[in-house]
Amino acid sequence: METILEAKNIDKYFIKPVRFQVLKNISFKVERGEFVSIMGKSGCGKSTLLYILSTMDTGYEGELILNGELITGQDRDKLSYIRNRHIGFVFQFHYLLPEFSVLENVMLPAKKLAEKSISEIEKDAMEKLRILGIEHLAKKKASMISGGEKQRVSIARALINNPIIIMGDEPTGNLDSTNAENVYNIFKKLSEEQGLSLLIVTHDKDFADKTDRIIEMGDGEIVG
Repeated sequence: METILEAKNIDKYFIKPVRFQVLKNISFKVERGEFVSIMGKSGCGKSTLLYILSTMDTGYEGELILNGELITGQDRDKLSYIRNRHIGFVFQFHYLLPEFSVLENVMLPAKKLAEKSISEIEKDAMEKLRILGIEHLAKKKASMISGGEKQRVSIARALINNPIIIMGDEPTGNLDSTNAENVYNIFKKLSEEQGLSLLIVTHDKDFADKTDRIIEMGDGEIVG
């Protein structure tokens, strides 16, 4: 198996108001095409861990390796590039720009990366919308589509730069059971058909039970 993401002995401290260890000796791997969920009670450190794994928080001890490259200690510009190029994000709230069309929203991360022409990016974006069955919404304003459709658009946006891993923070937290099932099915398909790795923080036990593996957290540690 090819390891896509590896966390080695990650420790994280909050300093204020008093020094407090929020993550303790976190070590695990995610393989190519693996669909992994992270579960645990509120306050156990799940989102803090995801913030570190996504390279947005660099104030930790230990090592983070993405696609065979040591990420820990890289400068801010390099981390920004790695994040945009190799990691796709799907959040509980879709963070779409309401005044932009669906297509424009999906194109944004690729425009920021600036490695392709606008026409190539538009073609790629339409392909991602097609994969998710929402190409007919391309020209609609993001403010004019349903909640379930918005989450599909946010997944298309996460896919636009062909990342090696998708990280999600409660991506079904705002959805009804039908739309939550749809999101699960999309993720499963991406994992199986495109070899995409997925690491999803969730409170949804039904969702987590269907993933390849659950990392259970408690009080800043992996407990199962």
